[in-house]
Amino acid sequence: MSKANTALLIVDMINNFEFDMGESLAKKTEKIVPHILSLKEHARQNDWPIIYINDHYGLWQADIKNIQQECTNERSKNIIRQIAPKDADYFLIKPKHSAFYETALHTLLTELQVKHIILTGIAGNICVLFTANDAYMREYSITIPKDCIASNRDADNEFALTMMENVLLAEITTEKQITEK
Repeated sequence: MSKANTALLIVDMINNFEFDMGESLAKKTEKIVPHILSLKEHARQNDWPIIYINDHYGLWQADIKNIQQECTNERSKNIIRQIAPKDADYFLIKPKHSAFYETALHTLLTELQVKHIILTGIAGNICVLFTANDAYMREYSITIPKDCIASNRDADNEFALTMMENVLLAEITTEKQITEK
């Protein structure tokens, strides 16, 4: 994959997990954090933009510190501490499931001359899937490292991966397959 036109997208990882099945998703999210962190390091080494797109939690301010504070609780604090954006990372808020819907993401990717996205985050069967769909409709090539997305239920995650591969033509891979290229 071309180093010059790739971006790493991280969807909804700053999360309070205060919803039905939130405890289950938090446990699954803890397992993908090390893989996403490895991808972030790989992206930094290759000068790929790292773009966080996150729910706004009713704050409507693209202020990562406020959103982190709003989301931090006993269930989420370890995840947020590890995965929080760095100063050089981009951060956008989104009002709905897709990272493209009513956000500046497409404009930012165009400005950065990105043609290929590596899509990570939660929930795989909702926000990641809807983002992949919108990326496909905008003609981005898509890579989904399956060890970097999680859903409430494993069956839902597998179904989302199947849809992204078969319908959206995403390359389904792993973090290691990307970082060891």
